[in-house]
Amino acid sequence: MFLTMFISSHSQLGDLKQTALTYYLHDRPADPNRTAITITGIAGKKLNYTNFGTLFCTDDPMTETFDQHSREVGRGHVVFVNSASDGTPITLFISLVFTNMEYRDSTLQIQGVDRQFDSPRESAVVGGTGKFRFARGSCMDGVPSALNKLGMH
Repeated sequence: MFLTMFISSHSQLGDLKQTALTYYLHDRPADPNRTAITITGIAGKKLNYTNFGTLFCTDDPMTETFDQHSREVGRGHVVFVNSASDGTPITLFISLVFTNMEYRDSTLQIQGVDRQFDSPRESAVVGGTGKFRFARGSCMDGVPSALNKLGMH
């Protein structure tokens, strides 16, 4: 699954600075070099994204373009749980860990309810470190075709 992350955040001490970033996360749940795994769920139920109580984590490459072989700029460390009894939205916690030169050793923290079958979706940027210290703002994610309709891709 590919996610397009649009992040607007305010950072810096003193005057606020707005930064708009676009990056792509690439889940590889079935690949030999998998980046997404199921941790646990309700005993006797299939472990998937739509079952209440299922917990997942990822360590996805974050790239500059939609092409998964484009330059990696960081990693998307994600923990999410299907926390709704009807199985639709999930609760997610994302740490975007930057490894590129411009933002090296900086992070953005994102959390919120993710209505996984809607696109685009919006979550809150709730903090950051390094160049994103005290970040706040919003993150739009979804498949690129849906974001195109909003003029965001």
